[in-house]
Amino acid sequence: MKFTFYGMWEDERAKLNELQKKYAFECVSTSEEISPTNIGLSEGSIGVSLLGKGRVDEKILVALSERGIRFLSTRSIGYNHIDLNAVKKYGFKLCNSQYPPDSVAEFTVMLMLMSLRKYKQALWLQQVNDYALDYLKGGVLRQKTVGVIGTGHIGGRVIEILSGFGCRILCHSADHNPETARLAEYTDLETLYKQSDIITFHVPLLPSTKHMINSESLAKMKDGVVLINTARGELFDTEAIIEGVENGKIGALAMDVFEGEDGIYHVDRTDDILRNRNMAYLRQFPNVVLTPHMAFYTQLSMDSMMQNSVEGLIDFVRTGTNRFEIKL
Repeated sequence: MKFTFYGMWEDERAKLNELQKKYAFECVSTSEEISPTNIGLSEGSIGVSLLGKGRVDEKILVALSERGIRFLSTRSIGYNHIDLNAVKKYGFKLCNSQYPPDSVAEFTVMLMLMSLRKYKQALWLQQVNDYALDYLKGGVLRQKTVGVIGTGHIGGRVIEILSGFGCRILCHSADHNPETARLAEYTDLETLYKQSDIITFHVPLLPSTKHMINSESLAKMKDGVVLINTARGELFDTEAIIEGVENGKIGALAMDVFEGEDGIYHVDRTDDILRNRNMAYLRQFPNVVLTPHMAFYTQLSMDSMMQNSVEGLIDFVRTGTNRFEIKL
């Protein structure tokens, strides 16, 4: 039983070594994302583990199929980087890798507090020895209504944390969780948009959710609304977001993800000219916080993603399915 691991990070290696000893499988690994130039590394493997960056298109999937690869695992919750139609067409089994929701949920609440308390402005002013409070009056979370869109593992954990702050919590999701309903009020999107002071997003990127935040949906929100996105950048229509920040509709914006982030985030671009004008433009606003898709990045998450990826592939080999299989 042999697997190939692409996009390996050094802080994943110790867990991989531990799992290799436990389950006695062979493996080949590379720090490079899967591509036509390194597809040969998968020769002799039955399964491939991928990191959630880099496009896995039909051409790559055809090459994997020709080499006898049957099972795919992505070490990420999201799988929008993989051509699902081609996965189904060529008969692959695919699973993602869940991890404890705490890392992203805690980061989400941190972004809310940073936005309310104008942390970016305070940090900037200190760089020029300006310690006046003129621009730094903030808000209190307990006095706010927070809307949570998506109440899965991460959204549900965000609600649990928020419940300790004493704020009113509205939520909207395709599925109702009875435990979540004890802490938050399920409602329709229209009501959530209209009544929320802060809105945070925890839904997958699907055709139905792409650009769900656009000029039309922004118009339904309160003036000065605070938007938090630690899910997927493409949930937001960036042009509409820019307009909302410029005209004050959006009072503060914090995003750990960004539309068109691939090839920029998780790479040292110190000496490069970034080809994402919207990212460069939004970053300069005092009420906008951008972080480089790092909410997940704790050792807890890295170990969990590797373990779930390995065990997912092993379950595929042994039983033909696993608990994280993406049904297509």
